[in-house]
Amino acid sequence: MRRLPARRPPSRSTTPSSSRSALECFAVAAPGIEPIVAAELTALGIPNRPVEGGVAFEGSLETVARANLWLRTASRVIVRVASFRAQAFHELERLARALPWERYLAAGTAVRFRVTSRKSRLYHTDAVAERFVEAIEHRLGRRTAIAPHAAPDESEDAGESDAQLFVIRIARDVLTVSADSSGALLHLRGYRQAVGKAPLRETLAAAMLAASGWSAAGPLVDPMCGSGTILIEGALLARQIAPGLRRRFMFLEWPELDARLWPRLHGEATAAMLPSSPVSIRGSDRDAGAIAAARANADRAGVAADVELTERPISALDFEADDHGLLATNPPYGVRVGETRALRDLYARLGQVARANRPGWRVALLSGNPRLDAQLRLPLHEKLRTRNGGIPVRLLVGEVPKSVEPAASLRGGG
Repeated sequence: MRRLPARRPPSRSTTPSSSRSALECFAVAAPGIEPIVAAELTALGIPNRPVEGGVAFEGSLETVARANLWLRTASRVIVRVASFRAQAFHELERLARALPWERYLAAGTAVRFRVTSRKSRLYHTDAVAERFVEAIEHRLGRRTAIAPHAAPDESEDAGESDAQLFVIRIARDVLTVSADSSGALLHLRGYRQAVGKAPLRETLAAAMLAASGWSAAGPLVDPMCGSGTILIEGALLARQIAPGLRRRFMFLEWPELDARLWPRLHGEATAAMLPSSPVSIRGSDRDAGAIAAARANADRAGVAADVELTERPISALDFEADDHGLLATNPPYGVRVGETRALRDLYARLGQVARANRPGWRVALLSGNPRLDAQLRLPLHEKLRTRNGGIPVRLLVGEVPKSVEPAASLRGGG
């Protein structure tokens, strides 16, 4: 059995976290989503700076808690532990032992690492992680359980481990060490257990709504709703329900957290909820299994009464009394060979139904195939580019022209 070095008393302080210097924080975001996350932080009263890969901001543990509770489009929130230069393992060991690990690790908490290295002498990522484990054990004077390392790509990480994740980035011999405050990735709201054939992440669905300008001032319709993610995210937004209200976060285990903070923030968020959606939220799909999944997900999210779901094809989309609203959907992309031709009619029918039934409405559509977009015959423009399930996609947004086509010609297909 490996012996632990002599215990070194950690330099813990009894000073409340709010009186310490501000924490350096970073809200990780999918490519192209950074401006939307920045706008969310601004709406929360948190000054920020969007950069590639996310948004930087500063604040206290309360700021970290609010960001985790309310951000709808970020992937996770990490907090900077330290940044230092090291070109050899003996330098790394010495500097890593001086870091305040006790601020992020309660007794019994396991750890896991995501280590990336670029243009640095310390390029062996597993060896780097091993040195950090030894440093933590030296600092805390106890053995530390090691969970499987996180996937090197944020988008591939399930993020559902109970272990404390530390993100270590090495670039040109400078190591930046950050502690993940979120735990499970923020798109895991806790409601989506039933999924369709091509599930859309909750964070991307929320980003679609934000980028389209929908703010629950008019109806929301998804005629190819699948497991209902766009509709459920719309209902959460319409009712002012914090996306993190029904889940746990890793920062809740941090030793310095004031035990009164989370109950207070959770209570404030609960009090801010509206009893029902102020606008109509409707979805349909021709797949009965998808509708069943959407209903189950909406029920778990607590918005089943706010979302009307119907099994029907696109061509059966009925008229809406409102003269404005948002039609938002995530249609199939046709990425497999031979699929594009089969999907042309689907896109053409969607555009035809929108022109006939929704003149004056806005349309937000996630597109993975420009050749299919043309079949819509709608004046859409690109709002952002990102990835969905590893596939490059564009969010297209526009307004349906007000020249109305005869609705009767649309029946009998879809």
